[in-house]
Amino acid sequence: MLPSRMFYDSLFDDFDTKGMDADVYLKDGNYHVEIDIPGFKKEDISIESHKGTITIKAEHEEKEDEEDKKYIRHERKYRKLERSFYLGDINEDNIKAEYKNGTLHLTVPEKAEVEKKQITID
Repeated sequence: MLPSRMFYDSLFDDFDTKGMDADVYLKDGNYHVEIDIPGFKKEDISIESHKGTITIKAEHEEKEDEEDKKYIRHERKYRKLERSFYLGDINEDNIKAEYKNGTLHLTVPEKAEVEKKQITID
């Protein structure tokens, strides 16, 4: 079951996703995050996990390679994107990431539920 906080977080995501469209779903005990980050190399992308929140950052700075270029418009010189998702109780040690054709796919295992243990009073 997806955390209720995720619903409230998504209410505000629609205002500014900063060019990172995403799908988040639960399948076979794993959360799956598929996020489009076109135009970046995998070396430009960082992924952090902290207390159930996954943060994805992508940063790219174009190097000046030709001095004789006279730009009319130059919008791709520097790009920085960031997006976070709260997933709740997750197994942060076993997160897997794959980046292919401009799409990042994360597989995030749910934390196994701990069974209640009955304590006997001496």
